[in-house]
Amino acid sequence: MGERIEHSRPDGKTTPAYYAAPQKDGAPGIVLVQEWWGITADMMAIADRYAELGYRVLIPDLFRGRTAAVGDEATHLMEGLDFGDAATQDVCGAIQHLKKAGTKVGVTGYCMGGALTLLAAMHLQDADAAVVFYGFPPPEAGDPATIRIPLQCHFAKHDGFFPAAGVEKFEERLKEGKVPYELFWYDAKHAFANPNPPGSAGLGHYDPAAAQSSWDRAVRFWKNTLA
Repeated sequence: MGERIEHSRPDGKTTPAYYAAPQKDGAPGIVLVQEWWGITADMMAIADRYAELGYRVLIPDLFRGRTAAVGDEATHLMEGLDFGDAATQDVCGAIQHLKKAGTKVGVTGYCMGGALTLLAAMHLQDADAAVVFYGFPPPEAGDPATIRIPLQCHFAKHDGFFPAAGVEKFEERLKEGKVPYELFWYDAKHAFANPNPPGSAGLGHYDPAAAQSSWDRAVRFWKNTLA
């Protein structure tokens, strides 16, 4: 369904991206920020699902065409990523690209993309709403209390990458900042929405019930915030 395009960044450079859109004009936009695996088939499938629901979806290619199949490769790619540049240039440029149509635009991401979604929500003025899946940046990256857009978060109770204690501290800042948010816990492990097995851009932690429930909640949230 989708196509490969390039969009501008605030600094004048360009970012390659995957773009999926419905036939109708004037559809609201969603920037989808990739997991540490890169733009994999399941990331594109998420974009296509949103397009079928009536959203224009853009996945900025933060790794510039590279993808990973196993954790060591993904770690290498992620450690080589400038998170500040990715958030303020690649993600910001994607939001601005979709905003050209004059519609509201949300930003969402999984794992590493969840952390980048929160960076965008904290530091960019462009997004209208955000949905985070099991990821958050370190405290020194910014203060969640400064977020002023509607926020929805999905976290796993048994997450070895983003532990529950860190999520609880993050939520304390949301409450102190009176951020308009909702946060859901799932009795699952990290990356519960990723259907891929180990060795194929996945961890093998797929939980169908948690994946479906979080998807339904996100779809409802977008309908309420971007329509």
